[in-house]
Amino acid sequence: MPELEAVIRRLRRLPSPHLSLRGILALITSVLLLSATAPLVLGTAQPAAALGNGLALTPQMGFNDWNAYGCNVSEALIKATAQAMHTDGMQAAGYNYVNIDDCWMTKSRDSGGRLVPDPAKFPDGIKGTADYVHSLGLKLGIYEDAGTATCAGYPGSLGHESTDAQSFASWGVDYLKYDNCNNSGVAAQSRYTAMRDALAATGRPILYSLCNWGQDNVWTWAAGVGNSWRTTGDINAGYSSMLSIFHSNVGLASYAGPGHWNDPDMLEVGNGSLSATENRTEFSLWSEMAAPLIAGTNIASAGAATLSTLTNTRVIAVDQDSLGRQGTLVSSVGGLDVLAKPLANGDVSVALFNETGSTATVTTTAAAIGKTGASTYTLTDLWSGASSTTSGAISASVPAHGTVMYRVAGGTTGGGGTGATTGELHAVGAGKCLEVPNSTTTAGTQVDIRSCGGSADQTWTRTSSNQLTVYSGSSQMCLDAYDNQTTAGTKVEIWSCNGQANQQWQINANGTVTGDQSGLCLDVTGGSSADGALAELWPCNGQSNQQWSLG
Repeated sequence: MPELEAVIRRLRRLPSPHLSLRGILALITSVLLLSATAPLVLGTAQPAAALGNGLALTPQMGFNDWNAYGCNVSEALIKATAQAMHTDGMQAAGYNYVNIDDCWMTKSRDSGGRLVPDPAKFPDGIKGTADYVHSLGLKLGIYEDAGTATCAGYPGSLGHESTDAQSFASWGVDYLKYDNCNNSGVAAQSRYTAMRDALAATGRPILYSLCNWGQDNVWTWAAGVGNSWRTTGDINAGYSSMLSIFHSNVGLASYAGPGHWNDPDMLEVGNGSLSATENRTEFSLWSEMAAPLIAGTNIASAGAATLSTLTNTRVIAVDQDSLGRQGTLVSSVGGLDVLAKPLANGDVSVALFNETGSTATVTTTAAAIGKTGASTYTLTDLWSGASSTTSGAISASVPAHGTVMYRVAGGTTGGGGTGATTGELHAVGAGKCLEVPNSTTTAGTQVDIRSCGGSADQTWTRTSSNQLTVYSGSSQMCLDAYDNQTTAGTKVEIWSCNGQANQQWQINANGTVTGDQSGLCLDVTGGSSADGALAELWPCNGQSNQQWSLG
């Protein structure tokens, strides 16, 4: 309803004395939010800054057939894999998606324009296969392509999004991997958004995995489109491929969070030339980076070592931690890397990774990973299960291409490598950064979002007194709730730092930033993802336009 949106925008621009109008605005918007679930068409859709389908609150876990089988997919293979996962400990460890990749369909659509499962490969159809998988308590995934044809030359979904989404839903599909071949040069965001909307229209919860190979800076916009997005090209079962993909993915931590994850591609654990040490390294790094854990090996014939790696519950717990933070590099010198990932209970997971070809000692400290306030810390080796204590040093002799993982407990967490006390404040849903417009230092300027650039007006510091400051020295200003107001729609501005409650903020484990005085959430107005969209206070509602990441 464009007319109502225009009224809301005008009301929000009224000067501060019009408090009754602000109250009216809050009431109108609340009514709209409450009516969003009603079967009522309001005209033009509201801006959608996030997928909001409630799926993948932790990174998805499952199986995909492509890495081990290529085009040789069949109903028999999927059923055998599902049965193996059900009995070999994988399902119990959290793997719940059994995903079909390319080559599952016939080369042409039916007379109604619908995709046709290959009757030789899937005699019971996708629906029959899904029913079997569901009977084991697992979920079924399928593959399609955001182009005219899949990568193997089967019919693509470009231009057929609604029809295909309805087919997937009617078959009982729970997950869609959506590839990028033969895309006719159509903009990626447009193609992927079209399928997002088609899936939503079915009414069936379908996890949406974008596979555009890390092109088009997908991480800057994909949180509003999919539950995960590939950050790189295809992986293969060799150490050099894994290492290259790790380097490409590790710097994107600020874009990931509950419901939307960086995806460095499927696991090659158990495949190709990877040694047992390298298998553990891949599993460690993917878990530390809060990546989807999609096994790509022959599960039914997997050996004990492969299954032991894939089902290590201590490492999986790091990947599946409810805080939803992707681990970041604390240090990287001479091929010796230290990553740290804060966890919901206050612990920190540390990965000590030796990229080199010789055994080396990798070292860090509790302070460097954001731990303070204790005389001793407990270290749990996540691969051996052994526990030890340290007064601060964290160190291990790590074999070539190996990774040692510790869970560090004790003291308090914040600052150092994981606390990210200074950095850009990312608006996760929009893929942009909180900024002071035009780099002004004028008190009372309302802050907004804009494409991230690392400039001083986008660099925020969380202080020990819970302030969020911008600039430094005599120019330093604080993030401020206008005029100590605590109503929905209160503008968030910069003001001279004064220590008052309207300048104190909590950065919460669920990704929200709340005002100490109001208890309201820092919110991008209207869920907009446009440059210049203003920030305000609004009742916390779990939407991605209230999700932030400092770092």
